[in-house]
Amino acid sequence: MNLKALSPQAACKLLSEGAVLVDIRQADERAREHIAQACHVPLAQLAQGAARFENATAVIFHCRSGHRTRMNARLLEGCAACDAYVLDGGLDAWKRAGLPVATDPRQPLELQRQVQIAAGSLALAGTVLGAAVSPWFYVLPGVVGAGLVFAGVTGFCGLARVLVKAPWNRRASTR
Repeated sequence: MNLKALSPQAACKLLSEGAVLVDIRQADERAREHIAQACHVPLAQLAQGAARFENATAVIFHCRSGHRTRMNARLLEGCAACDAYVLDGGLDAWKRAGLPVATDPRQPLELQRQVQIAAGSLALAGTVLGAAVSPWFYVLPGVVGAGLVFAGVTGFCGLARVLVKAPWNRRASTR
């Protein structure tokens, strides 16, 4: 059995009939923008058996784009004792359909995006400075690239560990 894809409009209809909408993203991804009706159970918690949705008539899982949900369809199906669906296109499709989302612009960008912005900025700065000031600045994009490779191979991202301690992220985690 595979998760059946639902359009945002079809998902709204099922929600009005008692279905449960589940946001599987991490807390930092959800904090800035989410579907108000969705309960939040991160994928990692679902993988540990945190929820089974025994009393639901149907369960609709979603992430940002729908890709993560489809990639974990087998795991998510095991969390539902009823019909299980994926919100086709995820939160992005929900917004494109003009359906309401809860937003909190005071929340920081999700950590992954912060890492991408910081790493890209450091690599760009090192390249520009290497061309304009001294070739020694080319070391900076090399170090950033090596760090990204290391993070991909090991799952440990030093830059993310630094950014999570940034004042804007600490303030958000205490709310």
